[in-house]
Amino acid sequence: MRILITSASHDRSAALANHLAQHHEVRLTERTHVETEHEFALSGLGHDNSTNLLTRGIDAIIHAVEPLPEEDISSQLDAATRCTYNLLMAAAEEGVRQVILLSTLDLMADYPAGYRVDETWRPLPQTQPPTLTKHMAEQVSREFAREGSLDVRVLRLGEASDATVADAVVDALAQPASLAAQHRSKEEGARDPWPITHVGERPQ
Repeated sequence: MRILITSASHDRSAALANHLAQHHEVRLTERTHVETEHEFALSGLGHDNSTNLLTRGIDAIIHAVEPLPEEDISSQLDAATRCTYNLLMAAAEEGVRQVILLSTLDLMADYPAGYRVDETWRPLPQTQPPTLTKHMAEQVSREFAREGSLDVRVLRLGEASDATVADAVVDALAQPASLAAQHRSKEEGARDPWPITHVGERPQ
């Protein structure tokens, strides 16, 4: 499988690349240059043919939605919305089979301690990154899933080791779309179901 991983400057993306490269072809991408031993493509994820070229020949995308070092809030919001839209639009046009969005369990942190919060509960995003940016990326991705143009799955990551996250990603990559549909969550008030999995412990 040929896998594209975004946010190459982030430690989690680097760890995933190292793990997945044992059995797959991995390409990393970022909006600024990154030194890596893996194949790397610099991309601003713009609304142009360069993003199509980035995703061409890719089977699956792991979209980490992480900020650049010292990136201001406005740019983070732009990356989470516009850049996510451009990436997924290109992926749909190029026939990418699957997209895994790495979100955060911080979206559930405001529920009282002791509550058994699962994937069916409504997110409670805060007004600042990273929860706001992750939530906005989820909303953009949801539209592609709703339209049926992409098989999009969400992993909301909590307190979990790199190995645990890697195992969750591998499981998601291996799950057929038809099986994923049987396990889609139905958030309260959501118009359409889509696959969400919580990984690790919820921050409290």
